[in-house]
Amino acid sequence: MTERRLVVRATSDFFRDLDRQLPGERGPRGEPSTHDFQAFELLRIVERFATGFEDLPELIPGRADYRILITAGTLVAGIAVVGQLVGDGAVELIQLDIDVGESWPD
Repeated sequence: MTERRLVVRATSDFFRDLDRQLPGERGPRGEPSTHDFQAFELLRIVERFATGFEDLPELIPGRADYRILITAGTLVAGIAVVGQLVGDGAVELIQLDIDVGESWPD
């Protein structure tokens, strides 16, 4: 039996959010760049929305087409991503918030 897999696309708004929060080049103390985020974090995010969209919490109660993923990152302390199920059955990643602090509180 094959698991249901959705197509996932990152929107220009998602990438604007990324560019606003991380620099284009790695920082002097090893702070991650936008490229680092795309290489290490984005693939994991896409996979989670592609295979587990229905399991993510609704962003807006009663609106099953908007889901949110809140997770710890590999390079950053935390990540919150909003995805929307659109008319063609794909999920569009429409918003990104990154916590670059040392850790998320429990």
